[in-house]
Amino acid sequence: MKTKGQFILFETLAEFAHFLEKPFARKVTRIQNHHTLIPSYDDFSGSNHFPLLAGIKAAHLKRGFADIGENLTTFPDGSVAVCRSFEDDPACAKGANTGSICIENLGNFDKGRDRMKAVHRDCIVEVNALLCRRFKLKVNTDTILYHHWFDLVTGKRTGGSGTTKSCPGTNFFGGNGVGECKASFLPLISASLAELVGAQGPVASVKSPDGVLAVRSEPRVASDKVGSLPNGTVVHIHDAKGIWRRIDPVESRWVSSRFLVAG
Repeated sequence: MKTKGQFILFETLAEFAHFLEKPFARKVTRIQNHHTLIPSYDDFSGSNHFPLLAGIKAAHLKRGFADIGENLTTFPDGSVAVCRSFEDDPACAKGANTGSICIENLGNFDKGRDRMKAVHRDCIVEVNALLCRRFKLKVNTDTILYHHWFDLVTGKRTGGSGTTKSCPGTNFFGGNGVGECKASFLPLISASLAELVGAQGPVASVKSPDGVLAVRSEPRVASDKVGSLPNGTVVHIHDAKGIWRRIDPVESRWVSSRFLVAG
C-alpha cells in the first residue's frame, strides 16, 4: 500500500480487501462502473498512478466538482486506488450518485481503442465482487450500473437512449448495454463473489466496551499487539484456538472472540 495526499494505492487486492474490513457510516446500495477515456492506456507508464490521479482531480475541480469524482480507480497493472472518501457520494453519474461507489477503470474501452489487459480485467471483476461482499449487495443490474444507462441531462435511467456517454465503453466486457452486462459481466462478478465467500470463513463484527479491539500476534494476551480494530469492523474467521480467532487468511493476527458478535 502506498499513499500520497488523499490517494491510497493498493498494489494487491488483498490489501484492498483489508481496507474494506473497516466500518463505514454511509449506506452503499450500488456500484457504478466507468472508464476514464482520458487518461488511457497510452498515458499509463506502470509507475505514474499518483500523477494520473492528481491530473484527474485537477480536471474535475476545473469543472466545478468539490473533489475528484470517483471513489475508486483501477489501473492496467491490476492495482486499485481509493480517491474520494467512501463516506462521500461520488460525482460520476447524474441520477445515480446517492448511495453509490463509483469505480473509474483507467482506459478507453470503446471498440477499436484500448484492449483490456487480463490482469486489469481480473482486478475490475474482483473489485466489484469485494464491494458486493462488503456491502451485502446482490449481483444484478440494479446494483451494478453503467454510466451509459443514465441520461446526462435528466439523470433518468434510460438503458442507453437519450443523451448519454458510451462509458464504460462500447467494448467493456462485451459492450455497454444492459443485455451485455447481464451476459458477460455479471456472471464473472457472481463467480468471483462465490469464491470469496467460500474462502473467507464465518463473518463477525467487533463490539468492545472500550470501543476498540486489540489485534495480537499470537493467540494469547501476552503476545505483541500488532493493531487495533474499532467497533463495527467486519472480520472473517480463519482459525480458532480457545477464545482466540485468527482474522487473516495468511498472517498471524488474532483477536479475542469475547468482543465479537456474529454477522
